[in-house]
Amino acid sequence: MTLYLLDANVLIRAHGDYYPIDRIPQFWEWLLEMGNQNCVKIPQEIYNEVTPSNGALAEWLKRADVKEALVLEESPDRDTVQRVLALGYAPDLDDVEMEQIGRDPFLIAAAMVKPDRVVVTKEDSKPSATRSRQKIPDICKTFGVTCINDFILYRELNFSIK
Repeated sequence: MTLYLLDANVLIRAHGDYYPIDRIPQFWEWLLEMGNQNCVKIPQEIYNEVTPSNGALAEWLKRADVKEALVLEESPDRDTVQRVLALGYAPDLDDVEMEQIGRDPFLIAAAMVKPDRVVVTKEDSKPSATRSRQKIPDICKTFGVTCINDFILYRELNFSIK
């Protein structure tokens, strides 16, 4: 069974642009159910990227039932993360570039652990970008990881509001 791993921007944009928690709770209930069914997960590092903020999304993510359902309970493989950084981005990244990249290597490394994992992001491919400006879909392609956008995820998992 495919496991979809969500980038932070999927959650942030879903709440901010399409499915505000207070206006379309059905989306968030569905996402919680997908987590409980082990269809959708958020790597811990990505979760940590979103939860320090204030607001409805952070509060929803901090709920015990949501955290239990959605957070991927695996420690990142440090060697795989380093491989993503060195071979995907560049072997000699400086501190500013590392800050620009953020937690993306952890997301990609989590997907590399098993072949049935798919990265879900709002980022668009930008093949001409180099070093820290590279986008998740391009790094995924480098490592043979399937990467889709959130709307493909919603279709594949049959999200609908009834």
